[in-house]
Amino acid sequence: MSKHGRVLVAMSGGIDSTVTAMILHEQGYEVVGITMKTWDYANSGGSKKETGCCSLDSINDARKVAVDMGFPHFIIDIRDEFGDHVIDNFVDEYMAGRTPNPCVLCNTHIKWSALLKRADAMDCEFIATGHYAQLNQTDAGRWHVRKSADDNKDQSYVLWGLSQECMARSRFPLGHMTKPEVRQLAYDWGHEELSKKAESFEICFVPDNDYRGFLKRRLPDLEAKVAGGDFVSVDGKKLGKHAGYPFYTIGQRKGLGIAFGEPMYVTKIDAATNQVTLGRVEDLVRNGMMVGGATLQKYAELPAEGMEFTTKVRYKDSGTLSLVEQISPDRFAVDFFADVRGVAPGQSAVFYEGDDVVGGGLIHASR
Repeated sequence: MSKHGRVLVAMSGGIDSTVTAMILHEQGYEVVGITMKTWDYANSGGSKKETGCCSLDSINDARKVAVDMGFPHFIIDIRDEFGDHVIDNFVDEYMAGRTPNPCVLCNTHIKWSALLKRADAMDCEFIATGHYAQLNQTDAGRWHVRKSADDNKDQSYVLWGLSQECMARSRFPLGHMTKPEVRQLAYDWGHEELSKKAESFEICFVPDNDYRGFLKRRLPDLEAKVAGGDFVSVDGKKLGKHAGYPFYTIGQRKGLGIAFGEPMYVTKIDAATNQVTLGRVEDLVRNGMMVGGATLQKYAELPAEGMEFTTKVRYKDSGTLSLVEQISPDRFAVDFFADVRGVAPGQSAVFYEGDDVVGGGLIHASR
């Protein structure tokens, strides 16, 4: 019998998930490694060499560590589940004029669901990942995510959608560590090559980081359908033609294809009219937004008068103090106490109380 129970560890082959498995093994958990095949690079059509969590090299790296440490390792194919939900949503969001965050959708609706399903089948009490985040339980018994000890690596932003059941059964061994400490631990345990392994920052199914090219490959007639739309000013004046609304994002300044003599930014995208509005940096300012598809973690519900939280509207956002009011179980109105630039529909809004994640949702509209 193991000291702490049986845990299913998601192993991508990268340093974070590998050290996660090592730590839990050393702590006395009965570790079972699992690598999820989410995407077939051979079908991506991108220009970059196969890398990341779905590559054959990464799968072999994960398996090797499991063999070396003496715990079982399995590979599961979830390409159909992943494609139906994550990739289709990614394309649909851009076609609706929004900017998606596929990592949030994947974490909360695909990976955890797949892990819990396999954990139950393998009699594992817990699941574990290499995310830089922590978990806490309130006096009322509610689970919530907390920021990582490493501000530079904190991934709490992408975990706002985790349910109470998911968090109760999850383990994040790296949450109290910094990235240099993780690298040092890998080195100390005799894995010098692993300790130097580079990180991947791309979306896993867009390995060349060219989402426009990905959209064109998924929708071969897309360019012909959307080309020739109008760039317009904030007061409706036509400024020129663009390549098609799905190829632009809120806040974009470079790659507009037109020189204006001053910096101009994408401030609005209208899929229905194929219009892309451009403005100066001050035209990006928003004072509030509506958030939908939301999940509360720390509290079961918010009081009628709302509560003040720090709200992040993108991964690297430092956050802005805001009044958050609950309109319905999964819908919130947010009023910023300071100007916020580049609020993009489709991105995640995450509410923090100190280091605690209160909850989050998808930005539906800004104002």
